[in-house]
Parts: sequence; C-alpha cells; structure tokens
Amino acid sequence: MRKLTIGMICLMMVVGAALAQAPPPMPKPGPEHQRLKYFTGQWKHEGDMKPGPFGPGGKFSSTEDAKMLGDYYVVMNSKGTMPMGPVSEVAIIGYDPKQKAYTYDAFNTMGQHDHSTGQVSGDTWIWTSEEEMGGKMMKGKFIIKEVSPTSYTYRFDMSTDDGNTWTSLVEGKATKLK
Repeated sequence: MRKLTIGMICLMMVVGAALAQAPPPMPKPGPEHQRLKYFTGQWKHEGDMKPGPFGPGGKFSSTEDAKMLGDYYVVMNSKGTMPMGPVSEVAIIGYDPKQKAYTYDAFNTMGQHDHSTGQVSGDTWIWTSEEEMGGKMMKGKFIIKEVSPTSYTYRFDMSTDDGNTWTSLVEGKATKLK
C-alpha cells in the first residue's frame, strides 16, 4: 500500500509539473498562407481539353466555391461538365513550410486523386506532379497566370519523356463570380 501511495504522489507531481508548463504558442500563418486568399470566392471555369490520356477532347465548364479553412488552407468544391460527363471535385491548397512549397490535393467523382506541389513567382503559379499512366511515368505541369484580382488563365501540360517535350492538354479561364 505504501508503494502505491508513493507512486501516486510521484505521478501527481509529474502531471502537475506538466500542467504548469506554458503551452506552446499557436502557429501563425506566414505571407505564403495569406497569398492563398487569392483563390477564395466563387469562380466559373471554362476551357478546352485536347484528346489524350484523360479522355476525349472538347469544352468543359464548372463552378467552384473556395473558402479558407482557418488561415492555412483553401478548400474548393466544384461541379461541372467535362467532355466525358459530369464531375464533382474537392481540392485543398496549402503551404508546407518544411518543403517551402505549396501543396494541392484533389479528389473527384471519376476516382482520380491528384497531388501536386507548387511555387509562385509574381503573378504566375507553377504546379508540378508525377504519376504512372499506362505503365509510363508522366510529368504534369499546371500553370496559372493571374490576370486580375477576379480572373486567371491556366493550362495543363504533360510530358512522358522526363520533361524534354511538353504537350498542352488543357487550357482554360477562371472568372470570379462575386
């Protein structure tokens, strides 16, 4: 019984000391996180897809609602029509200070998951990705050009030869609705 009492006293001292420590301060968003706010709001997307590994070519359109999750992430929900039919998507953009890179993860109703990392320079964002497609490694490059506070253009290029030759597969424009 005496050992149990001594053990309980020691445990209470350790817990008390831990509780007396000041909690670590909440992290603060950096300028990279603030930069993400450009993408918030309601957007309309329109563009063209060329025939390729992602399906038949043709026009596409969608609407997107993008909101900040705290001060660190943009969560985007979109619905639209692609040449292969209707599609919905959820995407999250953030900034990873360890990688010193922006991150993009998207999941859609066609069963696709896209993970890209990005950099921004001035009004141009360049997102890069790699994935296996049909037994071959493919590199992707998604380029966004901010035209104004309420519009941007974009294109998606693909390379199957380690980045020596790029083929443009998607070109589009986004316009802020509100």
